[in-house]
Amino acid sequence: MLTRRIKAGSAAGLVLASIALGAYFRYQPSPAVGSTVGEPIGAAKAPPAVPVAAASAMQSDVPIVVEGLGTATPLNTAVIRTQVQGTLESVDFVEGQEVQRGQVLARIDPRVYKAQVDQAKAALARDEAALKNSKANLARTQPLADRGFATQQQLDTENSQVAQGEGTIQLDRAALEAAEAQLSFTTITAPFDGVTGIRRIDPGNVVQPSDANGLVVLTQLQPIGVIFTLPSTEIPNVQKAIASGEAAVDAYDASNRHKLDHGRLLLIDNQVDSSTGTVRLKASFPNTNRTLWPGAFINMHLAIAVRKNAITVPLTAVQQGPNGAFVYVVGADHKVTARSVIAGPSRAGRVLIEQGLAPDETVVTAGQYRLSEGTTVDIVPVSQGSRVQDATTASAGMLP
Repeated sequence: MLTRRIKAGSAAGLVLASIALGAYFRYQPSPAVGSTVGEPIGAAKAPPAVPVAAASAMQSDVPIVVEGLGTATPLNTAVIRTQVQGTLESVDFVEGQEVQRGQVLARIDPRVYKAQVDQAKAALARDEAALKNSKANLARTQPLADRGFATQQQLDTENSQVAQGEGTIQLDRAALEAAEAQLSFTTITAPFDGVTGIRRIDPGNVVQPSDANGLVVLTQLQPIGVIFTLPSTEIPNVQKAIASGEAAVDAYDASNRHKLDHGRLLLIDNQVDSSTGTVRLKASFPNTNRTLWPGAFINMHLAIAVRKNAITVPLTAVQQGPNGAFVYVVGADHKVTARSVIAGPSRAGRVLIEQGLAPDETVVTAGQYRLSEGTTVDIVPVSQGSRVQDATTASAGMLP
């Protein structure tokens, strides 16, 4: 019994000690936040400055550019075919090389057509001699008829023979021209400056005008055209640009990163595609370096206006919040202010600010995820901006 009483008393003592210790820590005053050893209670330490990347708002003339997808299209292309039937004697071009207008591309056996020319010339000479004789007879009959020694019927007959001879001469000359044209077709020449493709037939084969493939395809590369599409809503803006002479157009590669050439807008198609709501446009490029190739897809940048003294900032400076677009503006005291802006079109990593910023104001371009109204910032050098940018990317979506 005594042992049980001792154990019960010890347990009660431990419980009372635990209650007393808990009450002590519960009601013991704690030091103020931010206090350290040796600092008075209640002395708050200022939060450290947030490192950010920043840039100044720039003021300059900014082109307003619309973009569309197009296809490089030759201004001239032709399937070179023969216009006469015969044996292909020679091919006088090198595949894939440039040829000039009038340059000989191929030759067809001309002997049959040369014989036709000779026949036409002989017929012309024969009929010219007959006409000469008819005119001589008429010259002799006319005086005799005037003196009554020849009848009017004889005179009419001589006149008819002369007229018939002149008609025959015209017919012979037309036949000679046709024969000479056929002979000229045996020499095939380039109709315009261009580049030849892959040869489709070899010498020794018999060719004829009905051949579907032809001899070769000739394509003009300099200059070259590009047909592209834009939303039909842009038609009025494009028309104004054409009228003002500001419709400059640039061609970019499929990645839309590398500029290939600079050209001019030729026309807007006269119809809108009602199924897509787009309109086709055609531009011409000098293609001096042959960076545009027929059939290739091209990203087109068409400048339709130039905004004078416009304000632009890096694209990464503009954030989206519940009330729309805003930027963090860094004040002279290195504190940021969230300011609503109206953003316009963007190009080459910069965005046009329609309203909300003044020239030379400093805006945060990276590190916004740690900012709020009135936060003190430390603008890091450009060399460290990439690390801040990486941190911003990793915390995408953490906008105020």
